[in-house]
Amino acid sequence: MNHNTKVLIVDDDAFLLDMYSIKFKESGFSVEIAKNGEEALAKAKSLNPDVILLDIVMPKMDGFDVLREIKKDNIAPSAVIFILTNLGQKEDVDRGLKLGANDYIVKAHFTPSEVVAKVNGFLGSRKPADFHF
Repeated sequence: MNHNTKVLIVDDDAFLLDMYSIKFKESGFSVEIAKNGEEALAKAKSLNPDVILLDIVMPKMDGFDVLREIKKDNIAPSAVIFILTNLGQKEDVDRGLKLGANDYIVKAHFTPSEVVAKVNGFLGSRKPADFHF
């Protein structure tokens, strides 16, 4: 993973933000954080991140609303979006994927290192056929 891969981590829990930020930085990502949905939208617009890790339960605007806005307004169009939340109900998972998330990760089921590995695996599986010569 190179240092040009920008990840935006969105969570209202300062401890988790710190923990995930450290793990992604250790893995060579350039990391930005947002503590609520409004900040997430503003940063997604200005940074055009490659990866967005999005919590659902947040003040001001929840992750589902953020995801809906990102897709509707075509913000960070090439970003891979992972919902990273403790909401593990099937309805929540289905809703997140239907709204356009690339994957849905329940925090309790993965360590931060496993989340980084999952993101790396997803980025690595993107087909070079997307590039035209």
